[in-house]
Amino acid sequence: MTETFKPRTPGEIEETLRWAIAGKTPLEILGGGSKRAYGRPVETAHALDLSGLAGIIDYEPNELVMSARPGTPMADIEAALAPNRQQLLFEPADFGPLFATSGGTIGGAVACNLAGPRRIRAGATRDHVLGFQAVSGRGEPFKSGGRMFKNVTGFDLSKLMCGSFGTLAVLTEVTFKVLPAAETVRTVLLLGADPQAAVRAMTLALQSPNDVSGVAYLPADVASLSTVATVAGAGRGVTALRIEGFGPSVDYRCRALIDLLGEFGTIGDLGAADSEALWREIRDVRFFAGGDAQVWRLSVPPFQGAAVVEKILATCPGRAYLDWGGGLVWLALPPRPDAAHAAVRGALAGIDGHATLVRAAAEVRRIVPVFQPQPGPLADLTARVKQSFDPERVLNPGRMYAGV
Repeated sequence: MTETFKPRTPGEIEETLRWAIAGKTPLEILGGGSKRAYGRPVETAHALDLSGLAGIIDYEPNELVMSARPGTPMADIEAALAPNRQQLLFEPADFGPLFATSGGTIGGAVACNLAGPRRIRAGATRDHVLGFQAVSGRGEPFKSGGRMFKNVTGFDLSKLMCGSFGTLAVLTEVTFKVLPAAETVRTVLLLGADPQAAVRAMTLALQSPNDVSGVAYLPADVASLSTVATVAGAGRGVTALRIEGFGPSVDYRCRALIDLLGEFGTIGDLGAADSEALWREIRDVRFFAGGDAQVWRLSVPPFQGAAVVEKILATCPGRAYLDWGGGLVWLALPPRPDAAHAAVRGALAGIDGHATLVRAAAEVRRIVPVFQPQPGPLADLTARVKQSFDPERVLNPGRMYAGV
């Protein structure tokens, strides 16, 4: 009989986990359920639903710190920050459109280590988590870090929890930095550059003193899917460079970028509203929402991003775009497990990169490695960490790697 447990206190989580451990009963760990299909299918009869463990515990705008329960919707976090013109600088993605779901939570953002286009400047999610409280797969409550920006002695467990996909512990509270939001935002558009030229332009912009906070390249077929009219109607590849800050500074830096990049093609720009819409689309992979295409996320050296895309699309037709100055590749490929998997993994052979299958049918995710296969020593270390935190394999077993 399938059962979903919905605790409302940390104590109820401890009780549920002790029951699961005693019976060696695996549990699927859920927040809002928006990323349930991200990762390998979890073969469990029961689920632990954290949506009832929600709410902002403490928010001190002057101290730039917030603490919240893991089931707190991201919409609630953003609504609390808006009156004080503050934000989560790591810009966590909302994969609701990609998975046709809604209800992303702060716990899910931390567990999946989601960070958006500002990652190149602000760092990853794990760089903004100050501390947490959790219950391990041993049924033991523990905590790490706190409310200070520099408070870590010894091993920083926050960085281990970020990106663990709920396989090591169940979060009961997370504390993170919040930072001032920009007064305004504009986006410089470079129209018509081919992928290799776009990468050179993005590199030049990143190396300049203009403090760009987002750099992405949309080929013509992807740009045409944008809801921003200027981008959709360009009819050419679009290189987007985001500038944020105080109005006069933004204006000055945009002019400097236009002067710097004029040799690469036609230049345009977007105001604040269109900029925010475009970067949400880039962040949330909205161009690939709908349909049954496999969606892959590749992290590669930025100067190799365009070449990797060319190599993959030569053997497996699809769509792709570049973020993080070319270092992050998003791919939409046909829903054929062997062809897509072989093309993606083959293109990464011999370079320092990794690929994650973000969206695919469950039967595909059962047979294709969703996360980058680990070399032997690293796989052994992963298994030992899992054994240390969750010896009975009750927390999201197999979510990341088979048998772990």
